[in-house]
Amino acid sequence: MRIFVAGGTGVLGRPLVEALVDLGHEVTASTHRSENFSVIEALGARPALMDGLDDAAVRQAILEAEPEVIINQITALSAPSRNYAKWLAVTNRLRSEGTKTLMTAAREAGTRRVVAQSASFMTQPVGSGPTDESSPLYLEAPEPIRSHIQANIAAETLVLGTPGIEGVVLRYGFLYGEGTAIGPGGEWATGVKSGDVPIVGEGAGRYPFVHVRDAVSATVQAVDRASPGIYNVVGDEPAPQAEWLPYLAEILDAPPPRRVSEEEAEEQIGVQAVYYGTQLRAASNAKAKSELGLNLEYPSWREGFRELFT
Repeated sequence: MRIFVAGGTGVLGRPLVEALVDLGHEVTASTHRSENFSVIEALGARPALMDGLDDAAVRQAILEAEPEVIINQITALSAPSRNYAKWLAVTNRLRSEGTKTLMTAAREAGTRRVVAQSASFMTQPVGSGPTDESSPLYLEAPEPIRSHIQANIAAETLVLGTPGIEGVVLRYGFLYGEGTAIGPGGEWATGVKSGDVPIVGEGAGRYPFVHVRDAVSATVQAVDRASPGIYNVVGDEPAPQAEWLPYLAEILDAPPPRRVSEEEAEEQIGVQAVYYGTQLRAASNAKAKSELGLNLEYPSWREGFRELFT
């Protein structure tokens, strides 16, 4: 099968390209840096130079590849997130503006299916029990959370609503593993080790973690399995901040994380620290298991974290 991976050298893109090539697919992978061509070629794929916000470049790359399936993994999240709003700004544009261009090119190229990345951690912070793919999204969230949710919704609407194309949206949880923020040398791991990542309030926010390898496996399944629609790609065990932060600190031989009030967190870090740390609800992966064939190598973040750092 001819597959185009947009964003083929990122944390998810690189192992995804490798997995698709190993399965015998004919893969074209995009990068916005020509120096990454050798990385893509070493994986057995064909490189394509493409800035996700350059309409002409996106159209040319996709029309030349003539893909049967496009997998959109483009983000701009590899830089440190010291300013949350600025950190998300380009990714927000890639989700809204970039997806519009990509879907137009996909129709022109005769692409059958588009699989796109989204996020499982943007639901309203009300109610009890785990959320699912139909749970209401946090449309009234404070900025900069709201802009990111709106960009994700715009991308999901385009992917699912483009005539003639089977749209599959994968709402990944917080990724951990090699190359991620929660991986050796990653921003979160480094912050935990130095005592800079606090527990906010009671730390009741339940993080939907997923290992990179499980996210890649689910994405490969989405190429030719399951009906069009939205799927939460998350682990089995939601992770309250008050549990996963001390656990990770212990593994890293770091000091126990300090506690800050919600007011302090909002002032020192931003409103997102309060939402994730205290309000985030658990997310269910039941639909992905039953319809997508999600089969987790790391059902629990506990075993995943320990293997990653020991």
